Amino acid sequence: MSLPLFSVNDTGLEVYTNLEITKYPMDNELTIIVPVFNEEESLPAFFAEMDRFISATPVTSRVLFINDGSTDQSAAILREKCANSAQYNYLTLDTNYGLSTAIKAGIDACDTSLIGYIDADLQTKPEDFLLYFEYFPKYDMVNGIRQKRKDSLVKRFSSKFANAYRRLMINDGIQDSCCPLKIFKTSYAKKMDLFTGMHRFMPALIKLQNGTVKQIPVSHYPRYAGTAKYHLWNRLIGPFFDTFAFRWMRSRYISYKIADEKR
Repeated sequence: MSLPLFSVNDTGLEVYTNLEITKYPMDNELTIIVPVFNEEESLPAFFAEMDRFISATPVTSRVLFINDGSTDQSAAILREKCANSAQYNYLTLDTNYGLSTAIKAGIDACDTSLIGYIDADLQTKPEDFLLYFEYFPKYDMVNGIRQKRKDSLVKRFSSKFANAYRRLMINDGIQDSCCPLKIFKTSYAKKMDLFTGMHRFMPALIKLQNGTVKQIPVSHYPRYAGTAKYHLWNRLIGPFFDTFAFRWMRSRYISYKIADEKR
């Protein structure tokens, strides 16, 4: 396995510096992307949950943490874990770019047939990924629907409103677009146009490629530790403008099927 190149900045942290992101070949199996931003309190418990999933999964699975410029001890915790486990790898970005960039960096670094995505806060659990595999290769993406949300009233309201507004505006039929528990085929993931904010539309971006999306219910839990990185402003205002951006992009998206040819 080839490893990414790192440099050391003035804080002593290793910083991902490749212009061309290194691939992580894994014999056409599963890589799970885990964006991390200041999650030092959650990471030890997350490792334990992910270890249990890896020991139970029917497919060869690895984990790729994307440290999105954390300013706490997350980078040091990730380095120690990844140094002692062949199933774990990480990239550290040189600053905090946000979730869309962290997910794109992870997708760019993967070279497996399937890519998963989960957050590190343990509000969804890796074990629910075990429910997903039966839907491949028939579907191109499996997306979770969080059941009995264990969030604050404000967070539940803003999420419900954003999902309803998105469905009204783009009619994608997705119940829980931002559920942080997804698996998709890499061939589709690498073609997604992930501009800032477009992580909210990943199922719709798969559908834009004529891909198929299966939605299944998954469990939801209170945040294990730490604090949420999103508030009412970026849960409502950001999606409002991003939905218009997606509608504009979709109206100009090039898609075609060949009916006949001789070459």
